Amino acid sequence: MTIASTSTHNLASALDLFALTKPRVMSLVIFTAICGLLAAPGSIHPVIGFTAILAISLGAGASAALNQWYEHDIDAVMKRTAKRPLPAGRMDRETALHFGIGLSVFSVLLMGVAVNWLSAVVLAFAIFFYAVVYTIWLKRNTPQNIVIGGAAGAFPPLIGWAAVTGDITLMPILLFAIIFFWTPPHFWALALFVNSDYSKAGVPMMPVVAGRQSTRKQIFGYSLILAICAIAPFVLGMTGAVYGVSAIVLSLVFCLLSLRVGLSKTEDPAAMKAEKQLFSFSILYLFTLFGALIIDRMLIA
Repeated sequence: MTIASTSTHNLASALDLFALTKPRVMSLVIFTAICGLLAAPGSIHPVIGFTAILAISLGAGASAALNQWYEHDIDAVMKRTAKRPLPAGRMDRETALHFGIGLSVFSVLLMGVAVNWLSAVVLAFAIFFYAVVYTIWLKRNTPQNIVIGGAAGAFPPLIGWAAVTGDITLMPILLFAIIFFWTPPHFWALALFVNSDYSKAGVPMMPVVAGRQSTRKQIFGYSLILAICAIAPFVLGMTGAVYGVSAIVLSLVFCLLSLRVGLSKTEDPAAMKAEKQLFSFSILYLFTLFGALIIDRMLIA
């Protein structure tokens, strides 16, 4: 009886540690990192490539753990985060902090020793940016939290590229910019239909501070900038037609959905439907766009 109880407790603890890494978010991080790695010129040994992606994944998980360690109070009052390990009482804050710091150090050292130190430095900065600049400094203090903080999620393809080449050129910077300008419309679309959660938690998200109408207009504005960044690699001759056509079509749909959100009225019952559609498509957009980049690169090679 005692052995069974202990086994169940250990299993729950392991699952909670895994939950701290935000695995659903990590899937996008891993995918864009792989795309950055595969899109880079040159080659990398499969084992080294796998190690680079593992280090990026661990670094992303470390950032998520530190984020939840600091935001345990906010998570406790928000419906969509109340069941996370810390607010649910399944784990103490000290465990989350030690796990996050340990994973951070290990991921950076693994990247530096096994791959190269440029990618390790960028990974370390990405972890610091998400855990300190975004989580501790920006999120509770400014409605621009997502705009500036979006840089944290934009680093993976840049790190993947640096892992192969040992340098950073215009193409990985454009990949960074795509995710950076994708983040505000993606996240604000979510924030619009969970606005009450952020308001209750006292987080100054744009819909809470500036209102729904202003946020909707800004979503459309950022979508236009995103479209320019997404199409730029094709216009500059860095990619082929597969990526170019995909970027144009996907960005056109994204902008049309954003325009629909932007033109929505505050009291319009269809507004929330438009916001949810944009949020859902934004995820498909990024996966498909980066997938097209890899297909394009394989065809050119």
